[in-house]
Amino acid sequence: MRNQQSTQGILSIIALVCLAAGWFNLFSPDVNTLLSRKVFYVLIGASFFLQAPAMKNQNFTYAMYAAAAICVLGGLFIPLGTRLESIKTVGLLGGIILSIASRPSYRQ
Repeated sequence: MRNQQSTQGILSIIALVCLAAGWFNLFSPDVNTLLSRKVFYVLIGASFFLQAPAMKNQNFTYAMYAAAAICVLGGLFIPLGTRLESIKTVGLLGGIILSIASRPSYRQ
C-alpha cells in the first residue's frame, strides 16, 4: 500500500513537471505540446489507476477507473486540436473530484 502511494505520488509529480515544461516553453513547440497535452494525461491517468483500488466506495472505484481510462486513452488516441480533446479534461476533473471526495475526514 505504501509503495503504491509512493509510485502514485512520483507519477503525479512527473506529470506536473511535464505540464510546467509545456506551459513555460522549455523545449521546442512540438515537444512542449507532446509533454503538456499527451504525456501529462497519460501519467495522470496512470496515477488514477493506482489510486482506484484505495477508494472507500465501490462506485468511486469504478468511476476512478473510468476517469483514468478517459485520461489515458484520450492522451494516446485523441488527435491534438480537435473538439474531442476536451474529453481528457473531463476525465482529469472527474478523477480530481473523486480523489477529494474519497479522502477521509478527520473530525474532533
